[in-house]
Formats: sequence, C-alpha cells, structure tokens
Amino acid sequence: MRYAVFGTGIVGRTIAAKLAALGHQVVVGTRDAEATLARTEPDSMGNPPFAQWHNGHPQVRLVSFAEGAGGAEVVINATSGTGSLDALTAAGADNLAGKVLIDVANPLDFSAGMPPTLNPVNTDSLGEQIQRAFPDTKVVKTLNTMNCQVMVDPSRVAGEHTVFVSGNDAEAKDQVTELLLSFDWSEAGVLDLGDITTARGTEMLLPVWLSLWGALGHADFNFHIASA
Repeated sequence: MRYAVFGTGIVGRTIAAKLAALGHQVVVGTRDAEATLARTEPDSMGNPPFAQWHNGHPQVRLVSFAEGAGGAEVVINATSGTGSLDALTAAGADNLAGKVLIDVANPLDFSAGMPPTLNPVNTDSLGEQIQRAFPDTKVVKTLNTMNCQVMVDPSRVAGEHTVFVSGNDAEAKDQVTELLLSFDWSEAGVLDLGDITTARGTEMLLPVWLSLWGALGHADFNFHIASA
C-alpha cells in the first residue's frame, strides 16, 4: 500500500516508520522539503531535526504535500491541527478525491499558552471541517486520543484499551480498522463511534489526556471502554 504521511513532527515520524517497517511504500509530506531538510535545530517540542530522523529512514522520501497526495492510496494527516486545513489545501482536492484520509490531528490552540484550548469545540471538530472542505475524500478520525508511541505499539499499555474510529464511509472505516489491526490493536479494542460528527467527542478528550499526562508523569496510558 502507498501511504503519504503529512507532518514532519514526532507523530508523523512515528507513524511513517511503523508503516515502512510493515513493508508499505511511504512518503512524508511537508510544505517545503528543502527547507525541512535544511533545519538543524530541534523542533518546538525538543525533537531532533527531521533530517536526523530521515538519515535513519532513507526508504521514506520527503515530498511536497501535493506530490505525496497525488501518489498515495491513503493519506494520513499528522500535521498540527491549526495547520491541517492549509496543508490539505496545498495537497489539492483533486489529489485527495476518492481516497481515504486518516486524521490523527487535534485542534489544539496554544495562542494563549499552556494548557492549550480546543478550536473548534462542542458543535464542530477538525475531522468534520476536513470532511466538509474535501467532500470527495473519505475522512476517518482515529488514533488522536493517545501518545504516538501507543498508536503504533499498543502493548506499551498493559491490558485491554480502546482506539476510536469515526467516519461517514463504512468501507473506509473497515480499511482503517485493518491498518489498526496491523499495528497490533485487537479487534475488541477498536470501537466504531459512528459518523464523522463523533470526532467532536474524541477531540474533546484531549484536555483530559493532558491532565492525565501531567498527573501520571508519562504518556504510556490510554482509555479503556468496558461494556456489559
């Protein structure tokens, strides 16, 4: 399968590395590949520059958003939530049309400092905004309620725990579920919440997640939904 992972931060890198390890053809999309590779300082989260990661993953090409979307069968949006719509617009609606777009981003607004707020919230979600902006694309929201290391290695958290799936297209959600199973999620751990409007709830889990991170002092945790 050909995947384009949008975003050069730690989330995009982690997902791209996992997909490549599973034998998929993977590119990482960015606005300006030359500028991204030229950076020598850590990013805003303290992660090493992308070029350093790229040297260890030479099979993953760095391309523009448009080139990545054009050549991919599935696109994964791992950009910062505030920049997601701009990145996808740069990719081009025609390049995204008919394809599954897995949205793992959250609309975190850091403009007022820490802790971040959500924008949009309550009556809308980033997942819905993307679906409205690209009606011919099959948007599936998932993996946005956990640390990126847990996304690709759920065994980091002991016992059963849950990954949520939201989207309007049943076949697209089935395809995404197959990907989650290849990441070693259990079938019982994948919970389909319904259409893309249910992404509002999963995005609104982020303030709780941030509080738990602070209370626990680490990010190797997740939500588990138990049902009778």
